[in-house]
Amino acid sequence: MTTTRRSFLHGMGGLGAAAAGFGTAGAALAAPARRKAVAPSDRIRVGAIGVRGMGSSNMGSMLDIDGVECAALCDVDRNVLDRAVEGFTELTDSKPDAYTDYRKLLEDDELDAVIIATPDHWHCKIMVDACEAGKDVYVEKPMANSIEEVRIMQQAARAYGRVVQVGQWQRSGKHWQDAMEYLWSGELGQVRTAKAWAYMGWDAPVHVPDSKPPKGVDYDMWLGPAPKRPFNENRFHWNFRWYWDYAGGLMTDWGVHLIDMVLMGMKATAPKSVMSLGGPFGYPDAPIETPDTQQAVYEFDDFTMIWEHALGIALGPHQRGHGVSFVGNKGTLVIDRSGWEVLPEVGRENGRRFYKTPAIPDRTASRSQRGLAQHTEDFIECMKTREQPRCNADVGALVAVNAHLGNIAFRTGRRVYWDQEAGRFKGDDEANAMLLAEYHNGWQVPRVTGAEASAG
Repeated sequence: MTTTRRSFLHGMGGLGAAAAGFGTAGAALAAPARRKAVAPSDRIRVGAIGVRGMGSSNMGSMLDIDGVECAALCDVDRNVLDRAVEGFTELTDSKPDAYTDYRKLLEDDELDAVIIATPDHWHCKIMVDACEAGKDVYVEKPMANSIEEVRIMQQAARAYGRVVQVGQWQRSGKHWQDAMEYLWSGELGQVRTAKAWAYMGWDAPVHVPDSKPPKGVDYDMWLGPAPKRPFNENRFHWNFRWYWDYAGGLMTDWGVHLIDMVLMGMKATAPKSVMSLGGPFGYPDAPIETPDTQQAVYEFDDFTMIWEHALGIALGPHQRGHGVSFVGNKGTLVIDRSGWEVLPEVGRENGRRFYKTPAIPDRTASRSQRGLAQHTEDFIECMKTREQPRCNADVGALVAVNAHLGNIAFRTGRRVYWDQEAGRFKGDDEANAMLLAEYHNGWQVPRVTGAEASAG
């Protein structure tokens, strides 16, 4: 039976689709497109590090671009790696090189770029090593697992002159761009509040005992700089995102996608203060550390942003499982990955009700224009032109910092006050300690040297 991208990625656990947030992962799941012949000198050889979910989706999307080759794959789980090699070999009629140690992959001088789709705690180290090795980088969101690592990654992109695209692909989606243009037109009047949310119908994991790692898994390499712990399947593969050692829960998993759109829409940078509440309210007995229910309120100069998420609930505000809304004096703009609409504000004059702005029909997004395909195209094009992509390291850093600020406010249990210029909290030693990365097992926090290393 012929392998298609759809059958292949579903065979990889369907995580490309799940992470993409809808039934298919856009162009990455489409049937292979007819490709133009490209001279060997114009080919772009790409490797993927971490191929169980979005690593394969991103690679599949790039393969729709003429001249891109799947040259190498890397994963610490040999079972996942073998399936990916087999699938991409059948899709492309060319067998990629296979590695279980990313450092060996980076030794390939003919490799032009790498996709980094590992758990979050590995993003910084691999990205810095890739930049130092002369590779351009497409790194999954969130950019890193700490604010210190985010700053280091900014420094690396600048110091080594690499093209870096962070996988916050709403920025490339046409209907997101159209909605931003409408927002900037001023039709909503003064926007006082922006909301972003992710209500995911996923169940929390249940308790299972510690065990030996599955055969074929290099668990020590999977842990890398994270603290040494016994293997437990609840902390592995998909569920890593619920543990502070490796990630930041839904706040950094989905929050960076949607908070990014708030920051873009409001042309904002960093808040003045943040406070956050939540806890294990939906699954009080689940063996996870990050909150299954959380709200965070961000104070900016002239508006507030509210983030909220919930596990096990599929519908949030405006009957949408995820989304962003901009609340203006004349109406509210609501947008998610399926489209956007404007809800007019109702006013009164001489005892009569009227709409302050006309209702705008729902703008449904074409599946092919939702962003992933356009985001990978932007990355490849910028590799050729050496211009900055839409979500470069500085853009990715901005939203990652905002998401981490929300989690730090939650973990301290109080309102925290942020000094953007200093890159620190005001008068809060406990919160400032949470900005830092802690590496273990002989791994060292990467350092970038050179005149151009400053993150600005």
